[in-house]
Amino acid sequence: MTAEEAEALGRYIRNRRTEQNLSTRELADQAGVDMATIVRLEQGAFRYPRRQTLEAVAKGLGAEISDLLSLANSTASLDLPTFAPYLRTKYRDLPAPALKELEQSFRRVTERYGYAPGGPKPGEDEQP
Repeated sequence: MTAEEAEALGRYIRNRRTEQNLSTRELADQAGVDMATIVRLEQGAFRYPRRQTLEAVAKGLGAEISDLLSLANSTASLDLPTFAPYLRTKYRDLPAPALKELEQSFRRVTERYGYAPGGPKPGEDEQP
């Protein structure tokens, strides 16, 4: 993972944590990892974070592991990331305001049409 990808992963974790009004210690407790691990992840200090750590942090945040793996540029995931991390990864060369605008546009569309960003549960979208 590049330094920029490590920083993007860190921003994602920090943003999700602060949206939930969690301290780094609270997230560490929920994830079952050391607080220093959370701090270092948020700082983009880990170029090769362990999958187990990312899984624990995703669970602590209530986030999709595929989102964190996508941001970490990991090919170990069979699941696709949700749309916002996909946009940030696919269009990383766009300026930050453009990426934010893309995410806001997608959010407006999902709200207008009642789409659940988590997607259907397994089997809900399959025809008999």
